[in-house]
Amino acid sequence: MEKANNRDNFGNPDNSNNPNNRRNFIKAGVGACAVLGFGGALSSLGAKGADSTKTDSGKADSGKSGKIDSSKLDSSKADSTSTSESSAKQESITLNNGVQMPLIGLGTYALTGAQGVSVVKEAAKLGYRLFDTAQMYNNEREVAQGLRESGVAREKLFIMTKLSSDMSYEETKRHIDRTLAEMKLEYFDLLLLHRDFSSRDAMYRAMEEFYAQGKLKALGISNFREKAYLDFIKTCKIMPAVNQMETHIFLQHSAYQKFMRENGGCALQSWSPFDSGRKGFFTNEILMKIAKKHNKSVAQVALRWLTQRGVVAIPKTSKIERLKENLNIFDFVLDESDLAQIAKLDTGKSSVGWW
Repeated sequence: MEKANNRDNFGNPDNSNNPNNRRNFIKAGVGACAVLGFGGALSSLGAKGADSTKTDSGKADSGKSGKIDSSKLDSSKADSTSTSESSAKQESITLNNGVQMPLIGLGTYALTGAQGVSVVKEAAKLGYRLFDTAQMYNNEREVAQGLRESGVAREKLFIMTKLSSDMSYEETKRHIDRTLAEMKLEYFDLLLLHRDFSSRDAMYRAMEEFYAQGKLKALGISNFREKAYLDFIKTCKIMPAVNQMETHIFLQHSAYQKFMRENGGCALQSWSPFDSGRKGFFTNEILMKIAKKHNKSVAQVALRWLTQRGVVAIPKTSKIERLKENLNIFDFVLDESDLAQIAKLDTGKSSVGWW
């Protein structure tokens, strides 16, 4: 889930869609707090701060959950029905239930109508395998149609969506069944609660039932801060596999990522990986220097920094060249010096006043 004011890799507006719906949605769930520090929640449980230049900013956990596997997703070995795929290799992460999730995907917020179908179709042909949508995006059908038209086999795709309405247990079950039918799918690879709903326990209980039936391959949450996460996992029969949060160079969540990994094995997924171009993201001197060193763009450095730590990234763009650029990030590695410089850019604060 990227922030509403989407921009392309160079910080320019990527579309002119009205952001009010998303702002109100997030604002309703998280209130007025803008600082994403941990307060006493983690310290009281003995969580240690991350070593930003080593483990948490540069490498995924060596245990089963969170382990990066570069052998699972090679788009050069994809279906013969996909005629224009990239030969770029990809990496995946192993979730806490053993499911493999690609580390790079396409965020589809505001990709609607014919454009949405076209962009998703082309992205799949280029080699994208992870596609993120949501109930509130009003484009789940378009995403599904684009994937069908791409010719890529269903078993090679990782399709995830999010429940964006506060629903009862029965309403949640009906909604999941209806959405699967509308998208002409037999299962979702991942289903998230879009925020910390008041009915979250009942909704998640319904999700756990669908998981047991094989209609959901993994369960997760989105926009759950540390206290909500700690409270929530106490009630779960099945631990959430993913927490999708605003995560980028200026809001790194290194300690929170480590804590979730050690308490439930939950992986971190990034929405707004470019911070929508705020704070001079694409002209930051440190990022530009690192990009030049590796003969890459600032966007590619930002995405590689996330994926190298085992954070799943879902940048959104409607431009073919940006789609190619964002996917082409697994042919270089940021070194300890790069990681140490990037770690110093963390502000620990959200860039959006409504979050």
